[in-house]
Amino acid sequence: MKSSYQTVVIGGGVVGVSVLYHLAKFGWTDVALVERAELTAGSTWHAAAGYFSLNADPNIAALQAYTINLYKEIEAASGQSVGMHETGGLMLASDPRRWEMLKASLSTFEAIGIDTARLVTPDEVREMTGGFIVTDDLQGALYDHNEGYLDPNGVTYAYAGAAKKLGAEVILRNRVLDLNQRTDGSWDIVTEHGTIHTEHVVNAAGLWAKQCGLMAGVDLPVTPMEHHYLVTEGIPELRKRDGELPVIIDLDGFTYSRQERDGLLLGVYERNFKHWMMDGAPWDYGMDLIQPDIDRIMPELEVGFERYPSLADTGIRKWINGGFTFAPDGNPLVGPVGPRGYWVACGVMAGFSQGGGVGKALAEWMIHGQPEGDIYGMDVARFGLHQSNREYIRQTTGQFYARRFMITYPNEELPAGRPLRTPGAYVDMSEAGCRWTQSWGMEAPAYFAPSSNFVEPGTLRRNAAFDIVAKECEAVQNAAGLMDISAYARYEITGPNAEAYLDKLLSCLLPEPGKVKLAPMLAEDGRLKGDLTVFNWGGGIYWLMGSYYLRSWHMRWFEDHQIEEAIIRDMSDYIGGFSLNGPKARELLQSLTATDLTSLNMMSCRSVDLGLYRIKLARLSLSGELAYEINCSAVEHAGLRKCLLEAGTPMGIREIGFRAMSSLRLEKSIGIWNGEFTQAYTPSMTGFDRWIAWDKGNFIGREAARKASAPTQVLRMIEIDASDADARGFEPVRKDGCVIGMTTSGGYGYRMQASYAMALVNVEHADIGNDIIVDIVGEQRPATIIELSPYDPTGGRMRK
Repeated sequence: MKSSYQTVVIGGGVVGVSVLYHLAKFGWTDVALVERAELTAGSTWHAAAGYFSLNADPNIAALQAYTINLYKEIEAASGQSVGMHETGGLMLASDPRRWEMLKASLSTFEAIGIDTARLVTPDEVREMTGGFIVTDDLQGALYDHNEGYLDPNGVTYAYAGAAKKLGAEVILRNRVLDLNQRTDGSWDIVTEHGTIHTEHVVNAAGLWAKQCGLMAGVDLPVTPMEHHYLVTEGIPELRKRDGELPVIIDLDGFTYSRQERDGLLLGVYERNFKHWMMDGAPWDYGMDLIQPDIDRIMPELEVGFERYPSLADTGIRKWINGGFTFAPDGNPLVGPVGPRGYWVACGVMAGFSQGGGVGKALAEWMIHGQPEGDIYGMDVARFGLHQSNREYIRQTTGQFYARRFMITYPNEELPAGRPLRTPGAYVDMSEAGCRWTQSWGMEAPAYFAPSSNFVEPGTLRRNAAFDIVAKECEAVQNAAGLMDISAYARYEITGPNAEAYLDKLLSCLLPEPGKVKLAPMLAEDGRLKGDLTVFNWGGGIYWLMGSYYLRSWHMRWFEDHQIEEAIIRDMSDYIGGFSLNGPKARELLQSLTATDLTSLNMMSCRSVDLGLYRIKLARLSLSGELAYEINCSAVEHAGLRKCLLEAGTPMGIREIGFRAMSSLRLEKSIGIWNGEFTQAYTPSMTGFDRWIAWDKGNFIGREAARKASAPTQVLRMIEIDASDADARGFEPVRKDGCVIGMTTSGGYGYRMQASYAMALVNVEHADIGNDIIVDIVGEQRPATIIELSPYDPTGGRMRK
């Protein structure tokens, strides 16, 4: 062990050695891994070690595909076998709703380029398994030949061996005791065998990630949970098989299985979950297991034994109950967090599917400044400090674990960790029938139900609230709709260099005082980093507004690029507000103020006295109707709502939610982040380049965006001949039997009474009027590429 390294990785599980290997592979060879015991000690050694390429997030799916392809590389580089069993995998569906979901999932996989999967019949399942499992109740299965399992020890030592051949060092039996940051930002890692100085620290500590985070003052939203599987004695039917049994996931039975020699490994995701050592595993825990708790998992085991009849006559060779670390949504935590030079790669529940991709992404981030792909689904910044609360973690991780194999519908609202944050008028809105969704812990209105008895079952098709949302859209079109926008992020920028800072940060020309502009923000490589709105309130005060759930992500970016004498403050906890949309919006507001609102033109803003309240008013529209955004103090939110509703009642005002606004903005072809705009896309792909002021001078990403190759795909509007379901995003767009694009978002346009989607389409097929096919819930539906903004294409209604 040396006294100094460029980077030190803490943790010798499959994720830690992957990070070490990728750092060395990409050029940082002065790196070391420090492990408190032996490699694999913790979760890795007892993992079932299955690997899967399928994931509904295309960016995570790409990293999983990379991980699987990497195994033969590290095996060759290290000379250590990874014990790869390429068995293929089956995902079973016995519930008709599950079968519908698998068909929709296959369409998504085809859209994102996964061509290894196909649907199979119960007879094919029976043939693939040699009659080993019961198939009489099956609707079918999804089969992917790019699945299997590995030797967890072999994989870990292969990563470590390949890393050492590139110059990296592996230090065993040396626990990290403390982390101390020097005034220059570098770190002293205090270990049992001395102090190591380093520029970068990577927390890949697995079951101990919580403690290693707190050493740096970072409270990570992770916790260990118990997880069981059993391994049987030899089974004659498996002993006689010609080839191994496929990996099998019985989604409706909450079990997974694979062959273990001539026996069966059967694991469960029980609904009666149990946390273990929520504050982190004991330091002396290593090659240990937790006492099995068979009674607790018996309901799922009984279903598993019904699926595998041979188990009734087979002995159990061993029970495994081990700890695995989970984040609230089950995805990894990756990236920089807390003090400079501190990085995390933890909470990687699917380590043998994702570990290679996690190591690649983090190494790229550390060395090159950002990962090659869009890994927001793994980014530690998708959580805030309020989501590191112990009870929040307990509820959300438990909910994820218990629902691991359950059907989750796009219109389903889950209860864990809620309500956490609420707008000022939450109680009054709830009494008015508001049904809530949530964004980053903030409750936001989905729609307003007419009756307290209204129930909305989960579905992939048009849901029970369809007609309710229609009435909300009708109110916006004909009178006025009021929507709470407390779940918008708001940032204030002030100081002598506020203008210079924003000019560097944003790619648009800054607005004059009293004006508003759409504000694309780019990364250094020219790809998108934000679709913000910038307000100039005058007096040197600017606001940026954006997506509420991106608050930590954007603040990290703002602070990384901050300049002296420019102060940026996240005000989202202190400011709430409303969006007022519809032809009577101005009349309503005018009845409450002495200010002449006819002079407030589109994309303008000013402070206004509205009734008892001094608010910040801006005129801009997501709905395509005359619209205003009203910003108020959070403590005035309830009073202002009451004031607006009382004034608007004679005019036909109606409260609306985000489902209605989603339909309204879609009819105007207005894109949203994580749909039409992501950090994987360039401005020219999405049409966002029309808002960029290329000649204003230098700004982040300017030269890279200008030099970017012409896009191979462009954003288009599609009208779909749908029946009882609509696009949601990630559906394939087809032409002549080939996939030519992918939807980015979709839904029903109530004003136009048509089903729409926005999609990225190959440029050679992007002509207006082109007839195409779009998969809706796995069914191929005829569609046509149409002009943007099918509702009021001239924009006259919102500008009047």
